Amino acid sequence: MSMTSAARVGLVAVLMLVQGLAVSEPAEPAGPAAESDNWPQFRGPTMNATVADNPDLPETWSQTEHVEWVTDVPGLGWSSPVVWGNRVFLTTVTAIGEFELPKPGLYAPQGRPEPPPLEHDWLVYCLDLETGDVLWRRSVSSGRPSFARHMKNTYASETPTTDGERVYVRFGELGLYTFDMDGNEVWSFEIPDRQTRSSWGSASSPVLHDDKLIIVYDNEEESWIAALDKRTGSEIWRTARDEVSSWATPYIWQHAQRTEIVTSAVNRIRSYDLDGTLLWEMDGRMSWASIATPFSSHGLVYVNSGYVRDEHRPAYAIRPGASGDITLADGEVSNDYVAWYQPKAGNYNTSPLVYRDIYYSLLDRGFFEAYDARTGEPVYGRQRIQVGASFTSSPWAYNGKIFVLSEQGDTYVIRAGPEFEVLGVNSLDDMAMASPAIVGDRLLIRTRTKVYSIRK
Repeated sequence: MSMTSAARVGLVAVLMLVQGLAVSEPAEPAGPAAESDNWPQFRGPTMNATVADNPDLPETWSQTEHVEWVTDVPGLGWSSPVVWGNRVFLTTVTAIGEFELPKPGLYAPQGRPEPPPLEHDWLVYCLDLETGDVLWRRSVSSGRPSFARHMKNTYASETPTTDGERVYVRFGELGLYTFDMDGNEVWSFEIPDRQTRSSWGSASSPVLHDDKLIIVYDNEEESWIAALDKRTGSEIWRTARDEVSSWATPYIWQHAQRTEIVTSAVNRIRSYDLDGTLLWEMDGRMSWASIATPFSSHGLVYVNSGYVRDEHRPAYAIRPGASGDITLADGEVSNDYVAWYQPKAGNYNTSPLVYRDIYYSLLDRGFFEAYDARTGEPVYGRQRIQVGASFTSSPWAYNGKIFVLSEQGDTYVIRAGPEFEVLGVNSLDDMAMASPAIVGDRLLIRTRTKVYSIRK
């Protein structure tokens, strides 16, 4: 495969990395994830990063406290760990020579002027959940990247997904790779290069539903959404999209009426059926960069975007059953299918969270907001978590607490409910941008150099 593809993974991949993968909960989405023994995609089985209360889950930790194991991971990668059974999967990219290390904070919207002149190796890792030992490691490609990356990003930012039989991995425009649980490659699918805005590259992760693997690739030349046969990698359908570069992972929304594929992008919010036919769309006046992944709860699907420099940073809650164009008229804040709209509740890199009837929004510069998940009414306004803290990792919740992991490696513990209070902070003293995985009574946190299993 041509190395032209490898490198364009841009800041946004970062987030989506933060974006990972998306499969929704079934018809009743108000509760936390039930399948706590597996974490098959970004933000877990329901894409909402909440699990049932469990007194055995850790609420305090450090580099030495409540650490079951630590595994060093070479190279650079912001993909989140995913888990099935006793296997933990993640990706990274190593290089012969010295990397330019990612830097926390917010930067002007452009990549580095040139790709690094180093030989890179794109790698998939499988770890043992009980011990952290490396069970297998596979290289999918080697060579020099053809495109630069944002100084904050890596070339391994998309989160894998797994169905317990295979693990599906995307590396930017390099392509898709599928392995069985023992590390044998099953198939690969090349994704040709296309120009993306500011050379940020791709960040949208693949989504699994039944036998289909869904991919969205929004760029400056030829945007599309497609379904592949997960068993063979053959293309089942492809639908063109009138879109510019966007980076949100698609979300499979399962509700009582039907199953649909919800996509967030700069030009329009759209939903498709499982054959790629457009069901509904809306002009959400989305921000310059659409990164946060849609998810559902309380019978609604939530879609938002909030590029930090934009005045309009919208968040929407949408009811099931829509068809056609459901765009809000001027001055409207709801209609038959848009349950609520907030003009400045959108997120840039992080994805929001619904926990116990409240919609929480974590902003990159360290502010936290809360809204009623059903009505969109403010619960409390913008609160500062910590001066100087910045955030790309998305929040998670259990045991009546919200956890937010800063780029500086500090996890702030926030009381869930109508009043904002920071209860404590847990520090790992290493840069962190990947969202964690929660399995059983373990919390898996990936930092720049390590994976930690946190356990009481």
